[in-house]
Amino acid sequence: MAAPLPLIACDTLADQTEALYRDGYAYLPNVLTPQQVAKLRDHMDALMPIPESFDKNGQPEDLGYVNKHINNAFNRHPHFLQFLDCSGVIEIAEAIHGNDCHCIGMTAWMTGPGRPDQKLHTDWLPLSLPEDILADPRVRLPIFITTAHFYLDDITEAIGPTNFIPGSHLSGKSPNADTMWKGQTEKSIMCNAGDVVIFRSEVWHRGTANTSDQTRYLLQVHYAKRMIAQKYPPYLNRFQFAPKILARATPRQRRLMGDHKSSNYD
Repeated sequence: MAAPLPLIACDTLADQTEALYRDGYAYLPNVLTPQQVAKLRDHMDALMPIPESFDKNGQPEDLGYVNKHINNAFNRHPHFLQFLDCSGVIEIAEAIHGNDCHCIGMTAWMTGPGRPDQKLHTDWLPLSLPEDILADPRVRLPIFITTAHFYLDDITEAIGPTNFIPGSHLSGKSPNADTMWKGQTEKSIMCNAGDVVIFRSEVWHRGTANTSDQTRYLLQVHYAKRMIAQKYPPYLNRFQFAPKILARATPRQRRLMGDHKSSNYD
């Protein structure tokens, strides 16, 4: 069992963004109320997988556990729009990626009892560099992609916490078979329902096994710089924004979905 990761909530936006550069993640407690958590879980339960959108609907009879993973959740019901620019989270995304940043994906993910351990991985490694270069104080690698994890359960060891190796984004590589970096071993995110952890794509992390008797609920919102492509399957012009979603979206939410002003390469 991994030791708990010390979760320190930074008070200012500057400190939150600095945590992403230094540690690879920032912790935001009590972003959602218990009522908001319950309502979001209900809406996630109501989502039906669309195979063409690369949704997953693994069931115990075929996988041995529930693995329901729904892409483009913002486009499925207006309730999900508010999580594109959730207060406390969007300010960090815009500070990191710029005021023209966008959401490259939003996934509703439910994993049931029996879900096995993942391997340590990076979500995306934009640059592979020697450690000594990244350790040079003159070098500050931009953050290209971040993911906000909205935790919708009180996380216990049994339900399967997310594990991180703090600072491992400065390794300049993906873990492959490594299980530690500079003496740092993985630590477990032991947080509460309604908390959010936002992390950069290069930090080493993994989901751990669900050995409990309950399903774990997680909403993931992925942000990126304007120049990073959005991941809205199905592709080749088959993805369409739902008119009811666009009608309800604010100007900021529309921009996060891709309603950009003309810029380079447009």
